Amino acid sequence: MNFKFFLGNEKIKEQLSFLLSSSHFPHAIILEGEEGIGKRTLARELAAYLVCRGEGEKPCYECAQCRKALKGVHPDIYEYSAIGGARSFHVDVVREVIEDVYISPNEADYKIYILGNAHCMNESAQNALLKVLEEPPAYAVFILTAASKSMLLETVLSRAVTVSLSGVDPRLGAELIAERNPEIDFDSAFEAVSAFGGNIGKAAESLEGGRMERITQLVNSVGDALFADNEYQMLKAVSELGTNRSEITVVLNLLKTVFRDALMQKDLLSGQGELVGRLSQGFTRARLLALVEAAQSLIEMADKNANSALLATRISYELMRAAGR
Repeated sequence: MNFKFFLGNEKIKEQLSFLLSSSHFPHAIILEGEEGIGKRTLARELAAYLVCRGEGEKPCYECAQCRKALKGVHPDIYEYSAIGGARSFHVDVVREVIEDVYISPNEADYKIYILGNAHCMNESAQNALLKVLEEPPAYAVFILTAASKSMLLETVLSRAVTVSLSGVDPRLGAELIAERNPEIDFDSAFEAVSAFGGNIGKAAESLEGGRMERITQLVNSVGDALFADNEYQMLKAVSELGTNRSEITVVLNLLKTVFRDALMQKDLLSGQGELVGRLSQGFTRARLLALVEAAQSLIEMADKNANSALLATRISYELMRAAGR
């Protein structure tokens, strides 16, 4: 398959290319990953492949079918998306899909339904969708995007193939952002993509309005507190993170990358050369490894929606303990 817009995730690309070329592409696929990771981009490229009538590698992006797909006007590609809130994907939308799915395609060999933020479906909506997933028409393909497959019913998961997307290499992401936004320099883009774990969408968003500067400031404040050997200074630095869970996770991800850079001392990914140098000189490899592991455990804790006040205290405690303070 010719992936023109979806970057990284090479193993996933190989898997999808094999399924498509061997005519074993599932009638339902779930693209799982955090917001901004590229789920919608991949869904649209898969849809373009299925309707493409060009010669050679598909999608060709040149035939009439591909051009319509790229413009979002192909009559056999349907896209629905919830606003992102809990239960915001209503059962009425699913019923609309079910009514339409049994009408033959207009132009292509397939009818493709892209259901964005499917994790926002309540149980009634998912059960309604299940009916058509169990016995779909041969030409119907459903592409669901979801923040996490854990938010979907087991019965839905059992009737679809789940693909988990991950972030891209920071250099690749930075090149794309800088190419699309001439006012953003490569180094700033690289720092942002690193901070967001390879999530291009979130990195690009962070570069608007100086948000990345605040994140870098917070990371350096926590780094300074590690050297101070002062629990109060660490608590003060961590308290500046506030209660925005998304921002807390970003700071923790960048801290983890900084600790990793200090441990490896080569191929720096964080863009925080000064802090990395101080950490590599001020802490042993064992301590740096402990800090990497602590940051990872804290990221997992933040993702599980831990109480914000307790999370701040835990961040302070775990980082100071890992640093041997």
